[in-house]
Amino acid sequence: MNFFRHTVLPIVAAFIWGTAFVSQVQGSKTLDAFSFNMARSVVASIFLFFVAWGVRAWRKQSALKKGTYVELTPAQKKDRWKALLVSGLICGTMLTVAANLQQAGIALSGAGKSGFITALYVVLVPVLGIFLKKRVPARVWISVLIAVIGLYLLSIKPGEFTITRGDFLLILCALAFSFQIMTIDRYSLLVNGIELSCVQFAVVAIESGILMLLFSDVSLADFTAVIGPILYAGILSSGVAYTLQIISQKGANPTLVSLLMSLESVFAVLSGAIVLHEHLTGREYLGCVVMFAAIVLSQVPVEQLIARKKTD
Repeated sequence: MNFFRHTVLPIVAAFIWGTAFVSQVQGSKTLDAFSFNMARSVVASIFLFFVAWGVRAWRKQSALKKGTYVELTPAQKKDRWKALLVSGLICGTMLTVAANLQQAGIALSGAGKSGFITALYVVLVPVLGIFLKKRVPARVWISVLIAVIGLYLLSIKPGEFTITRGDFLLILCALAFSFQIMTIDRYSLLVNGIELSCVQFAVVAIESGILMLLFSDVSLADFTAVIGPILYAGILSSGVAYTLQIISQKGANPTLVSLLMSLESVFAVLSGAIVLHEHLTGREYLGCVVMFAAIVLSQVPVEQLIARKKTD
């Protein structure tokens, strides 16, 4: 069960996120970042509300049949809701920052490149983990170094140590996602994962909606023009994938889970090339390959293999 939760679920989330970059590019042609994220988050929070309600009702009925159901006291219910709202507010605010930086960067850099630059969080999560006393194996640090090389090949033009405005926004987005991953690592242990995801996206919808009202000029027609991308990003990318992230991180090493989730970059390049007909340069494709190698290396249990060899 732990293997499925900590390995399979992050890869499924990565696939959904990677293909969702196409929807985000399509949405950016009509809507600005605040408007698109408000819309997708409204869809996600409504979808997750019904999922959470259904799961809770099913669990209650199962417990009643088994005779194991225990009604919470008013004080326990109050504490539960307080923990959920606080967790959702913190995680949702982190996600608001990350998602809007990402959407703004995608509009400038395209799906494939955005997917790989966003994956920079794979470098930043273990660095942040040091401050939380998270042990990071040596192979992961080597993988991080290789990933940096891959990102350099992908983002930095030959002979120039400069990046585009879109790339810069995506690097900031990766930093924000790193903090979001670390907050999920902490708060997913305290509350129900689906309910946390629901509240998290309600927060994103409210905060992005406020920013939209302050800085955007959109009409209903702008939203209906990209209803397909909004639904895909809202239900699958936000509703399903982010919930899988919360579930998979529960009790897992956030560094290793983030490395698996960074496979979204590979899926982003593939979906961008197939659907949007985006083409990277040879140098950029090399950067993709180097990053993929770093991700694979991070999952090889080198320490266990060495220990087993010594005992043989």
